[in-house]
Amino acid sequence: MRKNTGLAIFSMCVFFFLFFPLVIITVTAFGGESTITFPIQSFSLKWFGNVFASKSFMSSFGVSLKIALLATLLALLVGVPAAYALARHSIRGKGLLKSFFLSPTIVPGIVVGFALYQFIVLVLRIPVFYGLLLGHFLAVLPYIIRIVGSSLEQFDFSIEEVAWSLGCNKIEAFFKVVLPNITGGISAAFMLAFINSFNNIPVSMFLTGPGVTTLPTTLMNYIEYNYDPTVSAISVLLMFATVVIMWIVEKTLGIAALSK
Repeated sequence: MRKNTGLAIFSMCVFFFLFFPLVIITVTAFGGESTITFPIQSFSLKWFGNVFASKSFMSSFGVSLKIALLATLLALLVGVPAAYALARHSIRGKGLLKSFFLSPTIVPGIVVGFALYQFIVLVLRIPVFYGLLLGHFLAVLPYIIRIVGSSLEQFDFSIEEVAWSLGCNKIEAFFKVVLPNITGGISAAFMLAFINSFNNIPVSMFLTGPGVTTLPTTLMNYIEYNYDPTVSAISVLLMFATVVIMWIVEKTLGIAALSK
């Protein structure tokens, strides 16, 4: 009983430590002062108006949304077949391949960003938008392979073999049998990859250029010269968008599906 009580208290302290900063950010977004203060002295919504009135914030938001969506979709097209191949077949050097695919999650982000800058910008000389897209694709691909691979490890491949024996070819069996059974894992991989791409700073810092700047980079530049609650307002809007996405997933798939 004492152990359970102690664990409950510890868990509450952890949740408080994680969520209290979010409460502070939310409160400061509605402050009327010209600087971020807590507690606030007056109530105002003008900082949310500043967000939508700023061309740099809105344009960078559009870039981040487009890059994150395209990079995640491309990573799904590549990562799902790669995860299937690693889980389904006994490939020589499978452990080495997994380590290679997961290396971007182990190497510090600043190192990955600088390496991509050297390769994409200096060597390949790819245009800024496509270089940024390629960098984000490489950054989120490991998350797709890892999560979808975990779902495939729990999948009974004898079901797929039954589909083969009943007349389906391998491609038909994959789309009719395998894919529907790992929908939860694909949804979770999509969400995690999309959020990581949208919030990515190290890769974006090295690969952004004139006219193509992501929202996190714009926020970093804004904070360097300004200390008003506009940044808090943007954070609240992003948190609200995340809650909406989670609600949609809950209504369509159910949260339990994300753990399959």
